[in-house]
Amino acid sequence: MSPTTFDPKAPLIEESIAKAAELEVDDVDGKKVKFGTLFEHEKAVVIFIRHFFCGLCQAYVENLARVPSDSLSKAQTNIIVIGCGEHEAIRAYHDITGFKGAIYADPTRDLYHALGMTLETLSTAPSHQPKPSYLEGVGAISNIFTSIWKGPMKNPALIGKQGKFTQLGGEFVFGPGNQCIFASRMRNTEDHVSVEELMEVAGVEYKEASGK
Repeated sequence: MSPTTFDPKAPLIEESIAKAAELEVDDVDGKKVKFGTLFEHEKAVVIFIRHFFCGLCQAYVENLARVPSDSLSKAQTNIIVIGCGEHEAIRAYHDITGFKGAIYADPTRDLYHALGMTLETLSTAPSHQPKPSYLEGVGAISNIFTSIWKGPMKNPALIGKQGKFTQLGGEFVFGPGNQCIFASRMRNTEDHVSVEELMEVAGVEYKEASGK
């Protein structure tokens, strides 16, 4: 699917949410978990990253890790990260990003596709587009070296388990129950919604520190 026919903000209809809720993801131990149980009783901000070796997504999740737990508790909201690789990569991803919330794997990418994340590309953002706040200070060359160092060099046993390199992710706010109040799908490798904007939509008090 080309970017010209791809709708990154297409809302999810009730039927699509119900079908996606029945799909399974893998937890850190490889146990199958129904996606719908992750937001059955509480709101969940669900972030789909590209692959577990992506340095750009790692920078984004590092920003997610800065959201105070008390702000999330007050809003009765959880942050959940899902990658398209194998579950064996999850523990290393926790270590790399400092993210303490739940991380799951969708190696089949069935859930990605069910939620409309069908666009695949290695293209970065257009040159005229401002760099997102989570990538301030991150250059293209430094990102390549950082991705290689934090990924295959530091965790060679995970090579081949990181997920498909061309897969793009997105951000959603689900629950409680089978409802989705926000949907955004990446159009390029640098297109995650800002953490501050995402938290605002979810009703979580959070302001990004200047210079982040």
